[in-house]
Amino acid sequence: MTEEKSVEKIIDESQQGSTLSLENNNNNGRKLYIESYGCQMNFSDSEIVASILAKEGFNTTQNLDDADLVLVNTCSIREKAEQTVRKRLEKFNAVKRTKPNMKVGVLGCMAERLKSKFLEEEKIVDMVVGPDAYKDLPNLIQEIDEGRNAVNVILSKDETYGDVAPVRLNSNGVSAFVSITRGCDNMCTFCVVPFTRGRERSRDPQSILEEVNDLWEKGFKEITLLGQNVDSYLWYGGGLKKDFDKATDMQKATSVNFAGLLELVAQAQPKMRIRFSTSNPQDMTLDVIETMAKYENICKYIHLPVQSGSNRILKAMNRLHTREEYFELIDNIKKIIPDCAISQDMITGFPTETEEDHKDTLSLMEYVKYDFGFMFAYSERPGTLAERKMEDDIPEDIKKRRLTEIIELQQTHSHYRTQQHLGKIEEVLIEGTSKKSVTHWMGRNSQNTVVVFPKEHYKVGDFVNVKINECTSATLIGEAIEYSKNN
Repeated sequence: MTEEKSVEKIIDESQQGSTLSLENNNNNGRKLYIESYGCQMNFSDSEIVASILAKEGFNTTQNLDDADLVLVNTCSIREKAEQTVRKRLEKFNAVKRTKPNMKVGVLGCMAERLKSKFLEEEKIVDMVVGPDAYKDLPNLIQEIDEGRNAVNVILSKDETYGDVAPVRLNSNGVSAFVSITRGCDNMCTFCVVPFTRGRERSRDPQSILEEVNDLWEKGFKEITLLGQNVDSYLWYGGGLKKDFDKATDMQKATSVNFAGLLELVAQAQPKMRIRFSTSNPQDMTLDVIETMAKYENICKYIHLPVQSGSNRILKAMNRLHTREEYFELIDNIKKIIPDCAISQDMITGFPTETEEDHKDTLSLMEYVKYDFGFMFAYSERPGTLAERKMEDDIPEDIKKRRLTEIIELQQTHSHYRTQQHLGKIEEVLIEGTSKKSVTHWMGRNSQNTVVVFPKEHYKVGDFVNVKINECTSATLIGEAIEYSKNN
């Protein structure tokens, strides 16, 4: 687990910069090349963009030289992602010199943050589109077709894209992401999301259920409900989460919170596996954990970022929970769902962090013994409160040492947790061939741990009961016994 591995939304390094490829519509005469960086929300957004542009006469291509329009869906959460995107833009501009009709646009979080730099100062793109403005793409494309630069980075109070059916891209055909909220109201001082994705609003539960049912019809077996902070999902007829107190009595009485949404989805497709990410300790309520325990098809796994084990640092980060409140939540989860897996996000070397604070983080990890985690050293992000108000005062060598200690402790705990599965028979959903062996399948159990086993006669998308015989700190190794009852 290197420090680049993840951030508040999980960033999958293997997917960075991947291009979309869809079935072509013969009536479409133009080619779209779209690359995505950052978290799953961005990859999900690229699917929405492809769906909107398919209606505007664009087929996707994976060959840059064929493209009429090149779009980069960007991430602002780490410096590394921004540097990568800049390099890609330089590459696109080199191609553009030989293809003057090709247009280049930047989408997503970086667009919001660097609009004037990209368009006016550096003149490296034709179009800048923020995360809430994708429906305006047809107008923006018309603008650039007529030779003008186009910008729309207005953050919306109500855009949830609930009415755009995303085109599923780069999918294994088994698991899919379903966005349920956009934006975030939690002003964590290290995070740029509230500034790039705007205030929090929830999507109509009806449109979520329609998408889930449609995915089941298409053969998907697992969905992950996705949001910057899923636990604060709240639907009362539309509008911002923060305006709920102004809602009518009727709206309040018929509102749907996250536990309610989870239940609706679990009931709609009893054989579909349901996951969700990311949870926030301050917003996770007991009714969510009780709903998880009530429905077999809701996976026993919670990604519960804590960021630090020190109350002083948690306060400086503006995390609205204490160490003690976090422990109480962990105790409740373990009491209600004894075999629930829990993973963490951890930032080490936050401004002013002392050796004492660092020891608090290690002792918190000892208490929880996470199944796995995403750990990284603090790096200042432009535009965040921490960057404006705090000095990044922890030397790199100290950050590195603390990060190493956290990673080593996590590996010990990960191994301890995988050992708990030995000898058990667990349901695994087959996702594809194992990376290490073409004769083995790879899938995950309810706790989100990777399981590999010999292929035999099973196929991708099957639910199989697997007996766990061996483990490493990250993987369970076993043999298939039979199809599970969900097949």
